[in-house]
Amino acid sequence: MKISIGRLVNFHGIRGEVKVLSDSDFAEDRFSPGSSVEVKGTSYTIDSYRKHKNFHMLKFKGVGNINEVEHLKGSDVLQEAEAVDVPLEEGEYHYRDIIGLDVLLEETLEPIGTVSDIFETGANDVWVVDGDRQYMIPYIEDVVKDIDLERGHIIIHPMEGLLD
Repeated sequence: MKISIGRLVNFHGIRGEVKVLSDSDFAEDRFSPGSSVEVKGTSYTIDSYRKHKNFHMLKFKGVGNINEVEHLKGSDVLQEAEAVDVPLEEGEYHYRDIIGLDVLLEETLEPIGTVSDIFETGANDVWVVDGDRQYMIPYIEDVVKDIDLERGHIIIHPMEGLLD
């Protein structure tokens, strides 16, 4: 199964290096040289990888100038879900496992919405939860009390003001 690991948003220079905004957990592993990705139905092998600001800069093998990749701008970068085998520590999850889970309040088990996206902030991830409005839930021990993948839900204890 192929998953989206980012979006090709622009280019750097004229030699075909592309800028990717990552949607992926473990981006550095997924974008490592030698890895295969698919963009607009075409398979590419990553020749080089580096980070620059918030972007992941990729150079594909066999691509020598911007004209060969211009048509890819705005496209999703896909990869086989199992292409990278990263062992998870306790309390770590793949984004694909968290997105789509229902979020319930600890005291009442009242649902507030569903995780629709995840942002990396450096200190901790922040989950975007869509419900009657959009909530930003930090993935920290004080807030996230239980993640039950089998039942498809997350139980949170919101800090004061978090849901206001």
